[in-house]
Amino acid sequence: MDRRNFIKNGSLLAAGSSLMLGTMHGCTTNTATDSAENKVDATVRSKSSFVGIPGEKKIKITETDANFEREDLIRPFGFKGGAMREIWQTAALVGSETGIRKFGICTQNVLWSDPAVFEVQSESAGNSLMYNITTRALQMIKGETFSNPVQLQEDILDELWEYGKKITGNTDLKETFILNALVGVDNALWLLYCAENGITNFDDMIPLSYRPALSDHHEKVASIPLMAYNIPVNEIKEAVDEGYFFMKIKIGQSGTQEEMVQKDMARLTEIHNAIGNATTTYTESGKLPYYFDANGRYEEKETMQRFLDHARKIGAFDQIAIIEEPFAEEKKFDVRDLGVRIVSDETAHTDKHALERIQMGYTAIALKPIAKTMSMSMKVAQLAYEHNVPCFCADLTVNPILIEWNKAVAARLGAFPGIKGSLGLVESNGHQNYKHWDKMLTYNPTADCSWAKVEDGVYNLNDDYYARSGGIFEQSAHYAEWFG
Repeated sequence: MDRRNFIKNGSLLAAGSSLMLGTMHGCTTNTATDSAENKVDATVRSKSSFVGIPGEKKIKITETDANFEREDLIRPFGFKGGAMREIWQTAALVGSETGIRKFGICTQNVLWSDPAVFEVQSESAGNSLMYNITTRALQMIKGETFSNPVQLQEDILDELWEYGKKITGNTDLKETFILNALVGVDNALWLLYCAENGITNFDDMIPLSYRPALSDHHEKVASIPLMAYNIPVNEIKEAVDEGYFFMKIKIGQSGTQEEMVQKDMARLTEIHNAIGNATTTYTESGKLPYYFDANGRYEEKETMQRFLDHARKIGAFDQIAIIEEPFAEEKKFDVRDLGVRIVSDETAHTDKHALERIQMGYTAIALKPIAKTMSMSMKVAQLAYEHNVPCFCADLTVNPILIEWNKAVAARLGAFPGIKGSLGLVESNGHQNYKHWDKMLTYNPTADCSWAKVEDGVYNLNDDYYARSGGIFEQSAHYAEWFG
């Protein structure tokens, strides 16, 4: 382990050189608690009881590499008090001593994963810090031998988190910042693991420990678009007319808490007047389900209760299927008395945090294999399954290839309450936000498959989809060019 100690001692020098962007692609209960209490103590993190697949090989990593490119957005994408103008797409390569090389893709989102980092850095600097976490992880695993990506992630996560705190200067750095940076590395490790073990199907890739949570094969997966603050209500109605029936609508608008709730109530009224009478065959009630995301903007339960009371007043309350992250992470409120299904997303950094939220009355979890890694998401999915808490998959405005990684999980989760038929749920909003989305589609080798396209608001999944695992084992020529 001398190599690891050497890397650790020299980490800040390495950070400085990486931040120069020399490898750029193209240039190539009820009260708030102290935020520190929300962190998992790195010194006492317990290793999970874990069973992979029978006969797993020992795999030695002998090669690593990374690269990235910037993708412009159509317009500034605002939430959590900030706005992104571009999104970095990164790729991480791992190679084994047998000569097999695989790469995984990551879509970075600094604003979502830790707004505190986004606020004190330029957009490019924040992205370069996250990319530096990726390259640091690759340094750490080069020369190491592993049996399963889940266990390898557990081995490096705490050390990598401490490193992230140092280079960002943020002692309260959210663990999701690290997990977001690890998505490409984790995906590459899964692909290498499968190649070394002769696995060609996502179902066979799932560790035995997590198969109970991921045992369904839905016939359809609903595509959930994102309706941000600036999306006119008439465009929401148009989406309904096109067949979308489960839409994510941002609340928690700008201003003081009073200004925010007044805007949110007015927005709810507009939306309900426009689509409240629309019908769908995909819900037990026949009405459209409302999915609101507050991104932690509500500071008190009483303010959220005012929003819900307004929903009752206008007859919209019974259509509220979920409210995601109404409160900031440090607001450890028990939410059982709100009367609606409250969802944890960014506060469920790891399985430990997910359990905390379940104990606080959160009754659904938004999984993000494309933001918190496939390894961590499978772990959280199994935890939720054991506590009878339903899950679905939320987006990070990812590229077309990562939609398929997300969909692979959404297609296998248990049915969501109130939804009829064999139907999974996956958010996908890249087509709404990327300036060059049509070009990005060409990077996905399965983009022309019927199951990769939305039809009447859903992805139709046939036998070919499951046989090819949504194409996640088929490496993209575009990203392959980065590594020669």
